[in-house]
Amino acid sequence: MTEEESGTPHWLFGDQLGPHFVDPARGGPHRDTPLLMIESRGVFRRRRFHRAKAHLVLSAMRHRAAELGDRVRYVKADTYRQGLREAVGDAPVTVHHPTSHAAHAFVGTLPSVRVLPARGFLVTHDEFRAWADGRGTKHLRQEDFYRWVRQTHDLLMEGDRPAGGRWNLDHDNRQPPARGATDLGVPAPYRPRESEIDDEVRSDLDRWVRDGDVEFLGDDGPRGFPATRREALAALRRFVERRLVTFGAHEDAVLSGDATMSHSLLSTSLNLGLLDPAECVERAQERWRAGEVPLNSAEGFVRQIAGWREFVWHVYWYFGEQYRTSNVLGHHGPLPEWFAELSPDGTGANCLSHVLEQVRTTGWTHHIPRLMILGSFALQRGWEPRAVTDWFHRSFVDGYDWVMVPNVVGMSQYADGGRMTTKPYTSAGAYIDRMSDLCGPCRYKPSVRVGEDACPFTAGYWNLLHRHRDRFEHNARMTRAVRGLDRLRDLDALLEQERGRRD
Repeated sequence: MTEEESGTPHWLFGDQLGPHFVDPARGGPHRDTPLLMIESRGVFRRRRFHRAKAHLVLSAMRHRAAELGDRVRYVKADTYRQGLREAVGDAPVTVHHPTSHAAHAFVGTLPSVRVLPARGFLVTHDEFRAWADGRGTKHLRQEDFYRWVRQTHDLLMEGDRPAGGRWNLDHDNRQPPARGATDLGVPAPYRPRESEIDDEVRSDLDRWVRDGDVEFLGDDGPRGFPATRREALAALRRFVERRLVTFGAHEDAVLSGDATMSHSLLSTSLNLGLLDPAECVERAQERWRAGEVPLNSAEGFVRQIAGWREFVWHVYWYFGEQYRTSNVLGHHGPLPEWFAELSPDGTGANCLSHVLEQVRTTGWTHHIPRLMILGSFALQRGWEPRAVTDWFHRSFVDGYDWVMVPNVVGMSQYADGGRMTTKPYTSAGAYIDRMSDLCGPCRYKPSVRVGEDACPFTAGYWNLLHRHRDRFEHNARMTRAVRGLDRLRDLDALLEQERGRRD
């Protein structure tokens, strides 16, 4: 890089906050390059985000600016365009590849901005495109991609074979919670201490709301997730040293008294750019090779980051902007107000009420409540996938456009017709009953399909299969379930009930 180029300011978006975004050895700007950060209030005007999410993002940005000191110019503006104009005028700026289609299109309209390659992922866009194009099919499968990443990055490998002889240890990692247990009894996750910057952020958010400028969802309690690189490293260290050992077996289980189970809670740190995925999977691998964690726990964690997170990022870009509008099931139902407002009192189903309460108070819940309770319910009710995607994006502290479009459109709502998953991820109430303790106190019974005690998930599951029978009966993984419709003597009564259901 020339001296002239090193003087060109480098713009850091609010999810590009780690050292790997300013490391010249890894494609970042020169170490003497001035940095620019823009806090755009317009982002929070356009969408009604969870209050805890707004707090976390602004806290992380302001903490990073404080760490960078005089090297960074931090601009508070109504829009990014206004902030750029105030900071540099028409002068050239560099920026790493943004994480959303909208942001990427925006920087593409600015002739003075030069876009550098994306950071914060294990696989480059070109590498993924070559892999995907080489598949010779319109369907992409995470399992195939995951194995390829394991091989190319030498993760949990023994020579050219997977450690332990199996690529997939999901069977070992789908254990229900112990009967009668209220928690897993594992060490608590890392929780940060707030600083004066957090007080300042909360004061600003309060003022914006009082002024009628911005509206939020949910609660803003004490900040529950890292806002600095130091905090993120502490959270990673605590997870791999004290919680990873118990992560695998019960990663799909849900307990009403243990919101975090053995989950890492590192998604926010990864998605803000405070952690690099390589350091996370390498730490887990080191613990396994040292004999300190079982293979199924290490593999389950590596799968989440090097497999699913990486896959979702690339699917988002590979399928393009139009992917978000996919709706092959023709679902157009509106989200009911109680769901949209995170109101746990709007439903009689204990599992839904419990999970909505957790999202309302923290902006987070782990992947099974997201997929098999919130997402499954939306799919069964036929809500419009784009609205569901937007809700997840706004309501979760780790929700970003690139995260939620594939996760919701593709996996949760099956709106793409199977371009990235082999079947819809939904179930009757029996699954929730088996994997959680949420059904016992519920007014509904998971084994009941029709009547006052009918579980909305059980009835909703069969109603969904009936509604889309022509499509699902040709899916090899759904054929047996669809044929089960023919054994339901109360199917007509169930369908009539579901036409009138308002839960």
